[in-house]
Amino acid sequence: IPLCMVSEFDLPTSIIDRKVRHMKMISPSNREVDIHLENSDEYIGMCRREVMDAFLRERAAGLGATLINGLVQSVDTGKQRQGPYTLSYADFSSGGPTGELKTLEVDLIIGADGANSRIAKAMDAGDYNVAIAFQERIRLPQEEMAYYEDLAEMYVGTDVSPDFYAWVFPKYDHVAVGTGTMQENQSLIKGLQAGIRERASKRLLKGEVIKVEAHPIPEHPRPRRVVGRMALVGDAAGYVTKSSGEGIYFAAKSGRMCAEEIVATSGNGKRIPTEKDLKGYLKKWDRKYGTTYKVLEILQNIFYRNDAAREAFVEMCDDKDVQRLTFDSYLYKRVVIMNPWQQLKLTFLTLGSILRGNALAPQAYKPVDSAVRTEAELQAALEAELSR
Repeated sequence: IPLCMVSEFDLPTSIIDRKVRHMKMISPSNREVDIHLENSDEYIGMCRREVMDAFLRERAAGLGATLINGLVQSVDTGKQRQGPYTLSYADFSSGGPTGELKTLEVDLIIGADGANSRIAKAMDAGDYNVAIAFQERIRLPQEEMAYYEDLAEMYVGTDVSPDFYAWVFPKYDHVAVGTGTMQENQSLIKGLQAGIRERASKRLLKGEVIKVEAHPIPEHPRPRRVVGRMALVGDAAGYVTKSSGEGIYFAAKSGRMCAEEIVATSGNGKRIPTEKDLKGYLKKWDRKYGTTYKVLEILQNIFYRNDAAREAFVEMCDDKDVQRLTFDSYLYKRVVIMNPWQQLKLTFLTLGSILRGNALAPQAYKPVDSAVRTEAELQAALEAELSR
């Protein structure tokens, strides 16, 4: 999670497993670029979603929200989808395996139910392309885990993703190793995961897979995000950025902005907001973040298209100005304005890196070197594994 989310949403440090201050960018040819946060109070927070989600639920309940452990099965949207709305759901509060069928009538719905949103389907929000993220949680030996204490790795290359990136992120007592790809390449996902496991194999020595996860990721916003008195937020609305694939901050932020619009236009509960009222949230959202999404889409189209471009991307990340601009944009969720000198420098840097990228792109991929063991130690460990 970005630093601004910690302060903006009053998140305690107890839910943050690791504070990452170092990032290693690894190109298709295994060129490694180290990026460090200069300020000691800046970091990228690494959380387990099950921990953070539980905290947010409990806090909401403490502030007066009524929690229902249920699964929505259908939504009756009323005449012309204008409500009132009747949700049919299975209530699992009693702990049974199938749940008790119940209904709930409401005046307004905020759909925060993810990429496969049932609320979006009920309101005919329209389809979108869905990318996929696949990762394995891997427990490592102490030496390897110490290397990832406050460091995350980002790998690029056709072997790990033809249109995105792969990662090794530190978590509580393990690392998350995964990759992502767009909808048109979803059938390749297991081979791409094998690619990142192979490229990072020397740094994942004796790793034990403890959990496997896969998640759909929206590639763009839905055609309709407000219909009647139903509004979509987060992944349900399609608020995931290109280039980084990040969605957690934008999920929380869009939910808050939508709720604030409802409170304001309802006169603190004195009237039911209209569709026009809810669309006020969309106008504010698009005005605040539209440029961010567009810039990141352009960057993905330029630098993720082939290995030569990926080599150029990693080379550019060795520049201190690029690092500062990148981290400021991520940590504080704003498009950083460059001065004329920075713009000129970045233009020439981009052109030069792209030209060199063709020469640097590898003909074949190989594992990146271990950061904590010698080749002799790695070979001995491999022989020990094969002899079992």
